Amino acid sequence: MSDSIISSSSPAPQPPASDRRVPILMGAVLALVAAVAYQFYQVNQLRTEIAAQLDEAKEQLAAQIGKVHETSTVSTQTNKRSVDALKSQVDEARRQAGLLAGEAKVEAEKHADELAGKLEIAQQEQAKQVAAVSTEVSAVKEDASANRNRIGEVSTEVSTVKTEAAATRSELEKTIADLKSTKGDLGMQSGLIATNGKELAALRALGGGNYIEFKLAKDKNAQKVGDILVRLKAADPKKNRYTIEVIADDKTVEKKDKTVNEPVQFMLSKATIPFELVVNDIKKDVIAGYLSAPKVQQSRN
Repeated sequence: MSDSIISSSSPAPQPPASDRRVPILMGAVLALVAAVAYQFYQVNQLRTEIAAQLDEAKEQLAAQIGKVHETSTVSTQTNKRSVDALKSQVDEARRQAGLLAGEAKVEAEKHADELAGKLEIAQQEQAKQVAAVSTEVSAVKEDASANRNRIGEVSTEVSTVKTEAAATRSELEKTIADLKSTKGDLGMQSGLIATNGKELAALRALGGGNYIEFKLAKDKNAQKVGDILVRLKAADPKKNRYTIEVIADDKTVEKKDKTVNEPVQFMLSKATIPFELVVNDIKKDVIAGYLSAPKVQQSRN
């Protein structure tokens, strides 16, 4: 039985798979660069917004402190005038009491003592108001300090995000550089092959195809993987080999004695480039890997 699953009609000559994949991969790399550039643009926008918020917060705090200072000044001046007036009255009452004699002097001294009591109460009230203003100023300063701390935390978070973005980009670029391309079992040049989850994530970031992960156990029934059915017939972890049946387009093809990380290729009538199945892990009667399906699918007829 043939290793390819194709329609009965003869397909038109197609350019080599490697030639078709070059513009796809170039476009994927450009898309990745654009995505990273957009991420940095967002980080810079966030930094600009934080700077604007910081300036606004500074202006608001300055206005609050100015208002408190103005209120404090007016209140202090008013209280000072009241206290000074009471002092003058007390001094005048005691002076007049010193000029009188007998019962008149007693009454004058009594009046002077009353004024002195009012003066003491006024001074106590003034002290309370000064303390209240001092508390309010302290509260405003604490709010300013808290705002500065919050803005500092956000700035730190922005720097962290920027660092993580740069690290992610560097790691992704390194992983993509490590990806390999080889020929599949149909003799066609394969796309980039992922050998583990990290490399598969890099392939997804490139966006060159649709990737469906799978884990299959040996069974008499085929299991659905993307648009196809796959049945595991044998898995030998000692030799790192396995045998499967691929069912698609109402045809069944056996792929025998395939090895780990080998691109197993097959054609479907709705695609001009092959689907690829890659097994990354082989255990007793169990295989795990992914199916790579072309991003753009259309009939070859």
